Amino acid sequence: MILNPSNLKATPPINRRLFGGFAGAGALILAVGLIIDPSSAWANLLIVGFGLVTTGLAGLTFVAIHYLTGARWTVVIRRVPEAMSVALIPGSFLILITVLFAPDLYSWMDGLGDHAAKFKSWWLSKPFFSVRTVIYIAVWMTFGFAIVRASRKQDLDGETSLTNRLTRLSAGFIVSFGLTFVLATFDWLMSLEPHWFSTIYGVYHFAGLFESGLAIIILVIVWLQTRGPLRKLVNEEHLHDLGKLLFAFSTFWMYIWFSQYMLIWYSNIPEEAVYYTRRLEGAWAPLVIANIALNWAIPFLVLLPALTKRTGHVLAKVAGVVLLGRALDLYLTVMPAKTASPSFGFWEIGTMLLLVGGVALCIDYGLRGAAVLPIRDPFLEDSLNHQQ
Repeated sequence: MILNPSNLKATPPINRRLFGGFAGAGALILAVGLIIDPSSAWANLLIVGFGLVTTGLAGLTFVAIHYLTGARWTVVIRRVPEAMSVALIPGSFLILITVLFAPDLYSWMDGLGDHAAKFKSWWLSKPFFSVRTVIYIAVWMTFGFAIVRASRKQDLDGETSLTNRLTRLSAGFIVSFGLTFVLATFDWLMSLEPHWFSTIYGVYHFAGLFESGLAIIILVIVWLQTRGPLRKLVNEEHLHDLGKLLFAFSTFWMYIWFSQYMLIWYSNIPEEAVYYTRRLEGAWAPLVIANIALNWAIPFLVLLPALTKRTGHVLAKVAGVVLLGRALDLYLTVMPAKTASPSFGFWEIGTMLLLVGGVALCIDYGLRGAAVLPIRDPFLEDSLNHQQ
């Protein structure tokens, strides 16, 4: 297939005013919230920050798996997960200011009490907590910058040796990510309820991270295919593989959700069971059911036939459902620790606007930094001719 590089330099413009307006309105709403209702506003900022960080990490994880497995079919879509990594920057900023300036969010900063284990009291101390946060972010940003920079460099000089370098960088990222992300979820989310614990918690949030990351990739790829740049480059086989991955990881998310619930339910230890009793009572219970429906039941049923996995507009709709489910999942992770009953008001609207606008602008910025295809990747031709 003959490619014209000049046609691949620009992506179709998104409505930047619209998404910029979303992000600006969301930021303004939450800024007002920090004055009027700081407890709720900080909790919502944590959701936004974690959502943006996991968007960036999902993109880097997809790219790293691409190199480590020697996958070729993903070359044609690789620019999208690379662009997602930009979300690490604003997400990390929001996480940092939340950790450093929202002591009310983490009740243990005033002390865990005499019954807390010495290790937990040492681990959950504000100085060490803050230092760990900086380390996590520094590790992710370093690998993200190195991976994207090497990929873009290959576009300029076509060095095939860069593929080997990217494979080594990907191996380093996956190992460091596996450790730091689990610890970050323990620190930023599980410690909201410091006397509750789950050893599977980090895996659960990885499942949500990658499922939602796949949903974002699908939405952007379908948009690029529909609007022109990838119209004749992404075929049904690429969509089918993305659909299979989304189907698989929605089921994996459900498996981990059930595993955590089942283990806590049958052991029935009070300090463990409190997490679910709080979320399965009152107005929280319907939201838990909706969470399962959005993250697993709907994607599973719709994507079960092969045809739906090969149909762009159907895949995009399912991806939208999954992203709504991810937002709800994060809400159910954070808010029950801070409030007795759910509420969807002004601050939650600000959260959704900032998340949607922020993710869209980050991906747009990332895509404008290079050709929409890695035009000198040695396996690009294989990807363009991908067949089952």
